[in-house]
Amino acid sequence: MPVNSAADATSSASEDANALPINELFYSFQGEGTFAGMPSVFVRTSGCNLRCWFCDSYHTSWEPTHGQLSLDEIVEQVQEHEQAEHVVLTGGEPLIHEQSVELLERLDELGYHTTVETNGTIYRDAPIDLASISPKLASSTPTPEKDPKGDGEWEERHEQRRVDIDALAQLVDGYDFQLKFVVTGGDDLPEIEALVDRVREAASTRVADSDVLLMPEGMTRDALDESRNAVAELAIEHGYRYTPRLHVDLWNDAPGT
Repeated sequence: MPVNSAADATSSASEDANALPINELFYSFQGEGTFAGMPSVFVRTSGCNLRCWFCDSYHTSWEPTHGQLSLDEIVEQVQEHEQAEHVVLTGGEPLIHEQSVELLERLDELGYHTTVETNGTIYRDAPIDLASISPKLASSTPTPEKDPKGDGEWEERHEQRRVDIDALAQLVDGYDFQLKFVVTGGDDLPEIEALVDRVREAASTRVADSDVLLMPEGMTRDALDESRNAVAELAIEHGYRYTPRLHVDLWNDAPGT
């Protein structure tokens, strides 16, 4: 099982420029994308500028919970997992926090490979080895019937913010990258193709079909059982890559995975 050392409110750090709101910090396998199966330390920040109705980190977005950890404390906890050479900075949306840049700089100095999991709406200049960019589709918008809180309060804000082509192009041009789309069904494919075309037009870097990953939506094994084959068939039909959700296959919806 993964090793979890989640932050809590007893952390000695105060809310300042040398700290980050950390929802959890744990050691596990990378479950998604080109590094699926790689032992990694996950640093999950709290807070997000979007509200996907299917968010698999509900307590970093819809109802953020966290403790403040200083950057020193974060690095110290990462180093406790001596087996790991990879660190995944995730969220929520980790790039909403300016302090994430300094954390990435410190991890880079220590020789870690860093992946940043981002929704692609924010660009920051930082030492990122892999930008795992997950642009949000219209199917992610929390309409009143899908809103976890049932009030549709975030529908308009989410829809207005979910795609930023300039930020996507900067991320693609600035880093090794993957474009990872959460797929809820075949109706998502026209939008994915159109969005990939827009990124190709805006970016200087070539975006190959093999840089585009389709991932089934689902936070439990049962949900993935219903969707994975259909998404895999869409990927092979369109020449894109398929990515599993290995952590869900192994540990279902357990926290800290």
